[in-house]
Amino acid sequence: MQHLTYQTLDGTSASLSPDEVDTLSHGIRGGVLTAADAAYDETRSVWNGMVDRHPALIARCLGTRDVLHAVDFARTHRMLVSVRGGGHHIAGNAVADGALMIDLSQMRSVRVDSEKRTARVGAGALLGDVDHETQAFGLATPLGINSTTGVAGLCLGGGFGWLTRKYGLTVDNLVSADIVTADGTLHVVSATQEPELFWAIRGGGGNFGVVTSFEFQLHPVGPQVYAGLVVYPYAQAQQVLQAWRDFNAGAPRELSVWTVLRQAPPLPFLPESIHGKEVVVFALVHNGDLEEGERLAAKVLEFGEPVGSMLGAQPYAGFQTAFDPLLTAGARNYWKSHNFNEITDDLIDEVIRGAAQLPSPECEVFIAQLGGAAGEMAIEDTAYAGRDANFVMNVHGRWQAAADDDKVRDWARNVFRDTAPFATGGGYVNFLTEDEDNRVDSAYAQNYARLQQIKQQFDPENLFRVNQNIAPAALAKTA
Repeated sequence: MQHLTYQTLDGTSASLSPDEVDTLSHGIRGGVLTAADAAYDETRSVWNGMVDRHPALIARCLGTRDVLHAVDFARTHRMLVSVRGGGHHIAGNAVADGALMIDLSQMRSVRVDSEKRTARVGAGALLGDVDHETQAFGLATPLGINSTTGVAGLCLGGGFGWLTRKYGLTVDNLVSADIVTADGTLHVVSATQEPELFWAIRGGGGNFGVVTSFEFQLHPVGPQVYAGLVVYPYAQAQQVLQAWRDFNAGAPRELSVWTVLRQAPPLPFLPESIHGKEVVVFALVHNGDLEEGERLAAKVLEFGEPVGSMLGAQPYAGFQTAFDPLLTAGARNYWKSHNFNEITDDLIDEVIRGAAQLPSPECEVFIAQLGGAAGEMAIEDTAYAGRDANFVMNVHGRWQAAADDDKVRDWARNVFRDTAPFATGGGYVNFLTEDEDNRVDSAYAQNYARLQQIKQQFDPENLFRVNQNIAPAALAKTA
């Protein structure tokens, strides 16, 4: 084996001898991959098909000891580092050219304590793994809406989904975590153990180390919930979006109703004449009494004259997979997002105009309803700072051919620009693309300076920089 070239933290290239690579490999139970290995390409691939990067080495970690060894190795050699959980982030931060990828994707264990209503979750677990185990006991924790999303990245950036209005964000339900920091030390953090580091990882992303496991609070959910979709023709968009806005103002926390503006997929409950046409979709979940859920869902059917609906009692874990077919890995994706306090008539008009110009059949604009428990905590209670966001909009560009890159990205950027006057100015870090480094500080608002100080304490050399990066305080001053 020849010397292996890698990217350093200083932006230069350096090399590792075969013996040095062996030193890393001997400490990683899952093994180490190079470009010569058959599993290399599959392992470096991530959800966003636009991301095609080649790490120098991939450390396939099976436990915390492996992670400790990998971090020590990277620090010693000043290697650029990326960390892969589910590999689902839009910016593709799981992988970087010439880096050491610390691959946690095989660490997918989920252990439920039904008496304490907690779950211990490995850093490579996907949302579907957690829902599968917790729903066996009629329990759940607030996660996202796509079962193939990684729990680690979702949680570290905040995390929201169908249960958030009732039970808060994913980070609001984090009880404790195990994290390996840049100096190769394992920390067990909670509200009472190293609370400052615990505060930072509750929204601060992967800036402070490699979290190897999470402990979450669970809540009674389902296993049956009242859920489904209501679809309206685009000609009724203004009417139904205004009705949705007004309805949400008095909706109970057990109910979440999100809206999606897109072309109608060929769903069996929709007439064939509407397939491929622009529509307004309302997706809803009621976590509570099924009859009350049915009564509330009936109100959504009264927004206008729907072209189709699919509503009823169904397994919560099943509905968590409902959108998986629209979000499969490998497509090209580009996102732009805003937070909003309120949905005004003028904002609705801009969203309708933007979604009327969808550049690809897979593109969409969705607006998630938050508020409720998510807005009750003070901004300074966690690193996540978007407590004033009652709604989060994601302009989701999704397409297949590289020739359409400019067309789709321009569309997403234009919708983002036109809706900016109505936004809070903050942002959701899990939705930030790789070209939005300038939005990181505003996403954390008044918490940013505190995060920089904690970064200075636990990662002064910025070893963990392949993320929505928070520069250490000292480095930020010299930049």
